[in-house]
Amino acid sequence: MKIIVEEKTALTAHAEFRVRFSEVDAMDIVWHGNYARYFEDAREAFGEKYKIGFHDILQAGYTTPLVELSFNYKRPLLYGQKAKVEVFYKKTDAAKVILEYEIRDYESSMLLATGRTVQVFLDRQNQLVLSNPDFYLEWKRRNGL
Repeated sequence: MKIIVEEKTALTAHAEFRVRFSEVDAMDIVWHGNYARYFEDAREAFGEKYKIGFHDILQAGYTTPLVELSFNYKRPLLYGQKAKVEVFYKKTDAAKVILEYEIRDYESSMLLATGRTVQVFLDRQNQLVLSNPDFYLEWKRRNGL
């Protein structure tokens, strides 16, 4: 039996937030649709930190729409709770951007949720790009990937 151990890359970023009233349901628990927004906040922080945000990609002539979004809920996020969402870049040879997420309670670091997004590259004509664009290969090289 072969055991495969996945390692997280050193490319990480995070965003902090406090759960607002508009984000919870009648039970004071975060409505599930808001997790996508929390992940987006971390993805935006990642893009700013590593110079691969929406505008960087657009300037290179591409867009990167989401083709996969998943969540795994561990414990509920509650109204007023302060939390931190951390994003981890996942190495891949494919022409994709794969990010994994952990949402933790800010004070205790208790794991509240995990998730994953996959983005693909489209060119200016909205055609799927099957090989890594040159700018992305250069970005990977600059970041030791």
